[in-house]
Order: sequence, then structure tokens, then C-alpha cells
Amino acid sequence: MSVTDKIAARLPRVMDRGERPPVVAAVRLHGVITPQSSPVARNTISLQNVESAINRAFDNERLIAVALLINSPGGAPTQSALIAERIRELATKKHVPVLAFCEDVAASGGYWLACAGDEIYAHGTSLVGSIGVVSAGFGLNGLLDKAGVERRVYTAGENKVRLDPFQREKPEDVEWLKGLHADLHEQFKAWVTERRGAKLQTGEDLFSGEVWTGSRAQQLGLVDGIGTIRSVVAKRFPDAELTIVEPRKPLLAKLGLAGASTRSGDLVAQVLASVEERARWSRFGL
Repeated sequence: MSVTDKIAARLPRVMDRGERPPVVAAVRLHGVITPQSSPVARNTISLQNVESAINRAFDNERLIAVALLINSPGGAPTQSALIAERIRELATKKHVPVLAFCEDVAASGGYWLACAGDEIYAHGTSLVGSIGVVSAGFGLNGLLDKAGVERRVYTAGENKVRLDPFQREKPEDVEWLKGLHADLHEQFKAWVTERRGAKLQTGEDLFSGEVWTGSRAQQLGLVDGIGTIRSVVAKRFPDAELTIVEPRKPLLAKLGLAGASTRSGDLVAQVLASVEERARWSRFGL
């Protein structure tokens, strides 16, 4: 026996590439969906901060399926659509199924993301649905009046400052906003109908913005079954290895400096973003 053979005999046996188990790659999509990026944000979803994780999930050479772990109260419709479209592009390219798993909440934009899956699963207690459109703001014109402050805005174009929070609300601006909402709502409904098709049950308005438990969502055809990622993968792909792909956290979040800010403007923006994020979760008791 040669020296090389003796050394090889002492090394732990490494399985041949063909013997390695197949992989189900799971991507975490947790947080409010927003285009606003921040070096300190922990729990937000945008194409910018999750695309690398999605790409890594689909890039595994032993891939047999991709799972989406969704926990989101929703947010920006465009970001929801961009992420969902990217997932479908890669699923088509790689010829692998996508399984979506609703955790605490998959509502509004969170459910939009879930519909990127070929199959959707939820826990019986998950909150699913909210297929609608909402926007909110504040009317601060009274505050300026009390403070004795006069705000001056100059525009070219009569509609440049619709729904300015420092001006009195105009009925025509509200009607314009309702028109935008109706358009976005139609696009949301079309996406859900395209992805869920004949699975959707008739007899109840599924597009009213209502939220259901996972158990009820299954009855309505919004999800395919009740189960967790481990139980479903163990049943569907018993020989597969489950790997979790996390979106990369911003640097300051990694360092535990999520509350750090050196400018007052940054601090105000972070506080407002935090309040909005908290409000979105609190709608679902979370």
C-alpha cells in the first residue's frame, strides 16, 4: 500500500457527491415590507435586503424545493410584488417547487408573498388574508395654527401636494386616493386569483380585507394545508436536508447598535418608522 493510500485509509470517509442528501432551502421573510432601508433596521423586508438570501436559496446544487418562512403584517405593495416576482422567476428557471409557510401573520403584503408559493401552509392559529389596501397619515394643520406657524409651499402643477398633512383635507384628494386604492386592490386580487385559481372557495368575499385563522383560511382555499415546515418537509421530502437561509443583517444591527443615531433627523425618522411598524403588528394583537 502506498503512502497516499495509507493516509486516505485513515481519513474519515466522505460521501460521494451523488450520495449527498437533497436540500430544501428555507428563506426567512420576517417583518414589515417597506422600501425604506436603514443601516440599523432588523425586521423589515424589501427586495434589496432579501434578494441575496433568495438567490442563495435557489443556487444550491442539490436543491429539490424552496420554502418561504413568512411572518409579516404587510406593507408596501410594490416591494411585495417585486419579491414575489423574483421568487417565481427563479422557481421557473430552476424547475423546483416553492412551499410557503405562514407563521404568526401572513397578511396583506405578507399574503402576497405567500402566493409566490406553489403550495401554502399555515398553523391553525396563524392569521392569514387581509387582501386589501390601506394607507394612513396625520392631519397636522391644526397643530401649525396653534403654534402660530404659517407653512408656505410653491408648486408648478395643481396636484403636486395632494393630501399634504399640513393642509386641510380636500374631498377631491380623498377621491383620488380611493381611486389609487381601487387600482392596487384589483392588482392584488388578480395576483391571488392567478396563483390560487380554482382552489379559492366561493360564497364569501375573500377580497374584503378580512383576516382569518389558518384553519379557516384552509377551508376558504387561501392555504393548502395545516402544518409546519418541519412536518411538511419530513413528509414530502423524507430524505432531504433542511437548510435555513437568513437575509444579511445591516452592519449596525449585527453590532447590536440598532438604536444608535448620530443625527436628530435620523432619530426622528427611526422613531416614526418604529411607531408605524408597531402599529402594523398591533392590528393583529402582536
